[in-house]
Amino acid sequence: MKTVVLGCGRLGSELAARLYRRGHQVTIIDQTAASFNRLPPDFQGRTICGDYLSSDVLNSADLAHADSLAAVTDDDSVNAVVAHIARVVYHIPNVVVRNYDPALRPVMASFGFQIVSSSSWGAQRIEELLDSPRISTVFSAGNGEVEIYELFVPNRWNGKRLGDLLANTAECIVVALTRGGHAMLPSADAVLQTGDILDVSATASGIACLRGLLESNQEAQP
Repeated sequence: MKTVVLGCGRLGSELAARLYRRGHQVTIIDQTAASFNRLPPDFQGRTICGDYLSSDVLNSADLAHADSLAAVTDDDSVNAVVAHIARVVYHIPNVVVRNYDPALRPVMASFGFQIVSSSSWGAQRIEELLDSPRISTVFSAGNGEVEIYELFVPNRWNGKRLGDLLANTAECIVVALTRGGHAMLPSADAVLQTGDILDVSATASGIACLRGLLESNQEAQP
């Protein structure tokens, strides 16, 4: 797969190296030649130094034959413009855009890009870890609007029906129950046991309800 990475900062250099090791034909562009020093010694993809918005630079990167492009500079405007060019002019099927400033995320989303908002996601993830260490995130969709969380069933939930326990928890769906190393798709009638592991798909409000349920059960313990 031919992949073009725009920006050789900390994120871009790490991404380019990872893609190269997975067998991608990687071309990485940056406006500063010294930025390529961030690439590891084993990276043997193409490096192009030049203006991100130059048609000569983009043509030199062979965007016309690229399968994917990641615009990951620290300039949201540049990322959005090049992503738009990649999709409309070069018809690249898979374009991913980094959002640096959370305030500009709605504007970038209006273009229909696949967006990774590292600042927004990072803040949400840290909030989750500080707010409720008993629940861990194992998968994040989009920019964290829906995530899959993993939690261990506490003693207070032993013997309770799953449906009864989560009856009033909105925007929260249990997608798997693991017991003794064996995972299953649980029904509402499933009876929980201490030590079971629940994987729960939820929005931010849904997981907040689940945290509240855990905390209320914790407070109720003698």
